[in-house]
Amino acid sequence: MILGIGTDLCNIDRISGVLARHGDRFRNRVFTPTELAKAARRRDEAGTLAKRWAAKEACSKALGTGLAMGISWRDMAVQNLPSGQPTMTLTGWAAERLAAMTPPGHRAIVHVTLTDDHPWAQAFVVIEALPDPAPEPVT
Repeated sequence: MILGIGTDLCNIDRISGVLARHGDRFRNRVFTPTELAKAARRRDEAGTLAKRWAAKEACSKALGTGLAMGISWRDMAVQNLPSGQPTMTLTGWAAERLAAMTPPGHRAIVHVTLTDDHPWAQAFVVIEALPDPAPEPVT
């Protein structure tokens, strides 16, 4: 079952301007070390960070809170599998909110997809609840 859906569209040039004005203060307030390391390896740091910004906004919407109610930017982190597929890891208050909205006997999966076409970066997040597998019978 779908628990939440969120989307966001972010202007890459806007993120580039914020990076120019606020630099590491902005980077460290919003992004995790893993996200920053990924962006530093890319030719287009602003584009990479804009996609992650959009993913965090989309995730907060899928959680039903927006960026209110105590959620922190760094409580939502985008990582990539070896295949390149993005994943979203939640910690802190975001993880607590996810647990609270997940029905008993289910586990939540956060799906994320990212795209960009300069000057835009976009993300979609879908939070899905799947039934936990039945426990193995004790013999």
